[in-house]
Amino acid sequence: MDRREFALGAGALLAGGAFGGAALAYDGAIGSRARSLHRRAIVVDANLGPPLTSDQLPLPQATLDLARNAGVSAIKTSMGGFNAPFEDTLAEIAFYQRLIEAHPDYFRQIRNVGDIAAAKRARQVGIIFSFESAACLEDKVDRIDLFRNLGVRVMQLSYNTPSPFGAGVMSPADATLTELGRQAVARMNEKGVALDLSHANPATTAAAIAASTKPVLITHAGCAAVHDNPRNKSDEVMRAVAEKGGVFGIFDLFFTAPSPRQPNVDDYIAHMTHALNVCGEDHVGIGSDTSFDTMEMSAEERAGWDAETQRRIAAGVAAPEEDGRLPFTEGLNRPDRALVIADALLDRGLAPRVVEKVLGANFIRAFAEIW
Repeated sequence: MDRREFALGAGALLAGGAFGGAALAYDGAIGSRARSLHRRAIVVDANLGPPLTSDQLPLPQATLDLARNAGVSAIKTSMGGFNAPFEDTLAEIAFYQRLIEAHPDYFRQIRNVGDIAAAKRARQVGIIFSFESAACLEDKVDRIDLFRNLGVRVMQLSYNTPSPFGAGVMSPADATLTELGRQAVARMNEKGVALDLSHANPATTAAAIAASTKPVLITHAGCAAVHDNPRNKSDEVMRAVAEKGGVFGIFDLFFTAPSPRQPNVDDYIAHMTHALNVCGEDHVGIGSDTSFDTMEMSAEERAGWDAETQRRIAAGVAAPEEDGRLPFTEGLNRPDRALVIADALLDRGLAPRVVEKVLGANFIRAFAEIW
């Protein structure tokens, strides 16, 4: 399922260490310090579905207003799903290009970090084109050049299962970066495409970090030390990303808490503060991996979601604990989730400087070094 299908099909409607401290009892009240910081920060969400309630253009004005008022300057949006072929991926890119052309006052394609700053000034949502896997390359490394020219700036080598380039988190432990994967990493480094290892298994991750000459990213994951799940990363992996100059993004997904409980803001902040302790304040960000706006589901939509979950399990691409829980964190299921995160981190005693880095400055710095 690609990000556009996710936004539409999920029924998204407008409707303890150096960093840490006592458990946060988040009551929903946003403080003035957080509001002020959120207004001045350049907010980057490194994995977020687009603000779509229809695949028909132009979009409704209510959708455009929601996008503008969320306070997000850039989102990395995945195109082509986790296994779309070349032609389907081109069609997905073309849709986003039409979206931006239809609403140039509200959206901007991000090709460089200057575009992110421009989106902030214009109160636009910048869209960073990205791939959740390399399936669309179809083992042709030179297609990286084509997609880079079309604006793709972030790419993964594999989804949860093995690919011709590397292995995902549901692959055998000894599956790793392939020779074709090494060629792809070198081409991405040369052309200025960021390597994202969010879905890679530990062996592929270690090999890709070693092969890369530029910082690498994990745009959306959690911390295995907080909750053990294949989609959450070990401290060793997190440190390696930071030591390479990269950024580790914390997601909103249910993988941050044990099943069957829906995660809450306390869970999210536990992962965020652990990542800050392990990686340092310059190497942690936000990568929500959910829908842009508030997710609400009718009974029919919920049945569709459950059916999609069962299809993923049957296909062998689902990670453990994909058990029907909805893909959001309670308290962050809102367009201005970064504001809630800022408030929670400030309440935990983090310096405004650190919070502003988490909200977007860290990813902007890494993008500048890679692109």
